[in-house]
Amino acid sequence: MIHKKFTFAGRFCIVSLLILVAIGAGTPSESQASQEAWQALKRGTAVALIRHAFAPGTGDPPGFLLGDCLTQRNLSQRGRIQSQHIGELFRAHEIREASIYSSQWCRCLETARLLELGPVAELTILNSFFNNRASGPQQTDKIRAFISAFQGQGPLILVTHQVNITALTGVFPSSGEIVIFQMTEDGLGQVLDRSKVPADPSQ
Repeated sequence: MIHKKFTFAGRFCIVSLLILVAIGAGTPSESQASQEAWQALKRGTAVALIRHAFAPGTGDPPGFLLGDCLTQRNLSQRGRIQSQHIGELFRAHEIREASIYSSQWCRCLETARLLELGPVAELTILNSFFNNRASGPQQTDKIRAFISAFQGQGPLILVTHQVNITALTGVFPSSGEIVIFQMTEDGLGQVLDRSKVPADPSQ
């Protein structure tokens, strides 16, 4: 058991190191398009959408309460470590502070805080509409409007749920995936880049 725990932790350290080495300072291992997407994020002309890190299961238990994490589906330990590695990915791209907004779900808030890129503000329009699909189009329009009107400090990071990101971008993100997204003149926006930090160190 001790050997397995050591191996698990060691693999995560290796993943973290590879992140820092492979993408630090725009090395050839990162495509030109990806580098440009991260630069757009730094300039504030794009936004980072993050699906909360790994939280085993689907949806939430019946009768869950937003203010009570014990009633919700939450991050596992792997998800918490994954969240920290996501923060390392931002720092590897020289983003050490950001304006961070999160869904009110505990798994999103915990993901956002573990990034360690600044204070986290709750934003109700980022809440999941998994159990109320009819509200999806209106909520997505509000997210587009928020992004377009944002004039805060530093890069903008929104931590939310799969359904929200898919409705906004057409992308079905994996847990902890970063989607760099830019608004366009037609008001719909476009995906500039996708970055995945695996929750499983063997991936």
